[in-house]
Amino acid sequence: MTKFTLIHQATIAALASFAALAVQAAAPAADHPAVQRALSHLKGQAAAAGQVSAGDSFQARDLMADADGSQHVRFARLYRGLPVIGGDLVVHLSPSGQYKDLSISQASRIELDVKPQMASRDAAAKALAAFPHRDGKVDSQQLVVYARDTQPQLAWNVLIKGVQADGTPSEHHVIIGAGGKVLDHWDDIHTADNIGQGKTLYSGNVPLHDTFNASTGKYKLKDITRGKHYTVDMKHTTGSETIFSGKDNVWGNNSESSNETVGADAHYGQNMTWDYYKNVHGRNGIANDGKGARSRVHYSNNYDNAFWSDSCFCMTYGDGSFFTPLVSLDVAGHEMTHGVTSRTAALIYSGESGGLNEGTSDIFGSMTEFYANNANDPGDYLIGEELSSSPLRNMITPSSDGASSDCWYSGVGNLDVHYSSGVANHFYYLLAEGTTNGSPSKTCVSGNTRVATGNGTLTGIGRDKAGKIWYRALSMYMTSSETFAKARLDTVKAATDLYGAGSAEVNAVNAAWTAVNRP
Repeated sequence: MTKFTLIHQATIAALASFAALAVQAAAPAADHPAVQRALSHLKGQAAAAGQVSAGDSFQARDLMADADGSQHVRFARLYRGLPVIGGDLVVHLSPSGQYKDLSISQASRIELDVKPQMASRDAAAKALAAFPHRDGKVDSQQLVVYARDTQPQLAWNVLIKGVQADGTPSEHHVIIGAGGKVLDHWDDIHTADNIGQGKTLYSGNVPLHDTFNASTGKYKLKDITRGKHYTVDMKHTTGSETIFSGKDNVWGNNSESSNETVGADAHYGQNMTWDYYKNVHGRNGIANDGKGARSRVHYSNNYDNAFWSDSCFCMTYGDGSFFTPLVSLDVAGHEMTHGVTSRTAALIYSGESGGLNEGTSDIFGSMTEFYANNANDPGDYLIGEELSSSPLRNMITPSSDGASSDCWYSGVGNLDVHYSSGVANHFYYLLAEGTTNGSPSKTCVSGNTRVATGNGTLTGIGRDKAGKIWYRALSMYMTSSETFAKARLDTVKAATDLYGAGSAEVNAVNAAWTAVNRP
């Protein structure tokens, strides 16, 4: 289970001081013809490219089809029955079912003895000692093959549950290799850097679908038109949930004096995110299964963050202390996009793939805001600008927060994922909007690391095209251990699919990556 938060803790401290082109189906049946064809290719002509060994087996996770009949099957890999972290791949099929290409991160075939040299209890003790938060308790231990950016090796995936310093729940994976070495770690809580009428705090008065129960004479804040999504009041606890209900269907009063107000914001944010993905990308809900997630507001006391959790399939929002309530439209889009990412590329939440995970949420959080076209919270390239006097992140100049990176450099993967996301955010802004002689966005030149100093000129292709390219790359080409170098290749593939080889859009993708120093 994964939780993704909006705001890195150091950020809080610093602040205190194509629908037609891609028709998708989730979790295809094992006997689906496209799955069977893809598996056949993995045993044949795709075996070498797929680094397939005799002990490998594959489980289909996703199937996408293009308008021309091309199909793309995403698989998880197991080796002798053990999950392979970093072993996922996507097989691309022509309209006739012939093998076209394969997307993969794993660099070599697996040939391992799967008998562990370390007992699970010893691995759990090592992982618990490495747990970076408080109140840690071992939830599970699983023997795996770890093949992320390294020679495949046997390891223990230890899940520890606890609490982060600001009160955010933690569901932390610690990967323990031979001899007790910590190979990797990441959290499944992803934070963000954070029809009645909804009288919201940030978006004005907006229409909200709700339900009416004639036997009780009460309305509930539940939207049956968007997968039965509903919004609950946690009443400043971390576990209690009560769905918002009342004798009228006016939700809130545009002020924090009503506990319904931020519930209306969260409900509206879910609506706009659902509509953006469905109407722009043809995606039917976060998991593409037509089911709505739930939104949880008034989490804990003075909680200065928001997070998405895969395990509860829900968004959770704090009321803030330094920040105002973290229920703004772009934050909602950011959080739910973590759910989309977990069900497509499943970008691991550390290193460069973690930066791409956070960047993806910033990108589509911003695009959701533009899509909503709400005069009270107009679209922009700032994340969380409603929450305090300074935005959480700035996609035009990521380094303006004093921690994020404008440019790719060899050490960028060592930054916290909320800061390495700056590379993807900067790329996306330049691709969509462009810049003239370094204004309003500086370009990266040789020698730049975190801060760009160049005065380059690029012509943008517009938000709509940029968004479709990034979504296609995410859903069809990116894999869990994605790097910025591979993201360049994958966005070029996506742009080529959409607009043709040698098109202005493909050239713009290449130019934008070059402008952030990712050759």
